[in-house]
Amino acid sequence: QVQLVESGGGLVQDGDSLRLSCAASRLTFSLYAMGWFRQAPGKEREFVTAIDRDYTTYYADSVRGRFTISRDNTENTVYLQLNSLKSEDTAVYYCAASIRPRTLLNLYEYDYWGQGTQVTVSS
Repeated sequence: QVQLVESGGGLVQDGDSLRLSCAASRLTFSLYAMGWFRQAPGKEREFVTAIDRDYTTYYADSVRGRFTISRDNTENTVYLQLNSLKSEDTAVYYCAASIRPRTLLNLYEYDYWGQGTQVTVSS
């Protein structure tokens, strides 16, 4: 079955950087748009960023200019570079794969999800 495995989370301080990875297996990676969502304690899961099959990228306003999504189809991996981290970025970060993307902003557009990786930013 399809697997998405996130890694790279951790505990950092305000202003620090992290790089998250999401390795996909048992799917034809190049056919899927990939997204990152996050969920903070007591809040709903929210869109962070996505990259389509043609490498078009989308960002939430709250992260634009600080986060960068990229993909490597030869490695079946999507990356999320998080710079200038703030305490409000603290959340579990999930990657997801969509075979029939529309806006890529909504959870229901995604077919597969990873288990998440914790990012904690201390001020």
